[in-house]
Amino acid sequence: MRLVFVRHGEPDYEHDCLTENGRVQAKSTAVRLAKEKFSAIYSSPMGRARETASYTAQGRGLDIKILDFMHEIDWGDVRDAAGSDDAANNTGATGVDVKSGSAQTEPKLEYDGHPWILGYKLLTEEPEYIGSPDWRNHRYFKNNICTQYYEKISKKFDEFLLGYGLRRKNNLYLCEKKCDETIALFAHGGSGSIMLSHVLNFPFTTVLMTTPFGVCSITIIEFGVDEGKLTIPRLELFNDMNHIEKFKKEEIKFEK
Repeated sequence: MRLVFVRHGEPDYEHDCLTENGRVQAKSTAVRLAKEKFSAIYSSPMGRARETASYTAQGRGLDIKILDFMHEIDWGDVRDAAGSDDAANNTGATGVDVKSGSAQTEPKLEYDGHPWILGYKLLTEEPEYIGSPDWRNHRYFKNNICTQYYEKISKKFDEFLLGYGLRRKNNLYLCEKKCDETIALFAHGGSGSIMLSHVLNFPFTTVLMTTPFGVCSITIIEFGVDEGKLTIPRLELFNDMNHIEKFKKEEIKFEK
């Protein structure tokens, strides 16, 4: 099975849609993917991802299926979120539990809990965390809403893959039935980074810093199809943007 992941085009974050240049990028992406024989096209529920997906879906006779859990991630200190509107009933906008049992004496998160900035600080200031799966326990992340998104998206993505006969086992995937379909998923830099980290078993902080997704970039993950055997997901292609003529270099400053 092949999973073709596409980040949305250049965004108008205020209106959650694409800019005019983003629409040009999305059309170029559709041309780039024209020969792919998709059996299904999935998207985050957010407007900029759905709009990007719409150009690839045109003329294929496929509806865009919405995966709510691939909504872009949020971040911040869970202790601050406990009093926010999005945290009513202790859940965020996508149902992520934002309750905190952490000691209130711990210092609040710097930079509003921004995971890209804190990921950079963690890896450059404390090199023992390079390649370490213990990033969740560092104070930058254990009280950070983004870590709860990580757990939710990881769980939901495994449930999604199970629908294609791939069951998570020993941090790999057991192929319970043969599946040689190619599917497309249009989403975001944050939720996509969690997906990549979880599926390929790379620390989230490492993924944030070393494998950023550009606008309308194409990434392909391939799963083996030997029924009854464990498969090791393979990164076939990452961040292909050769089909994009015009894009702005993005600094480490991401909108929610």
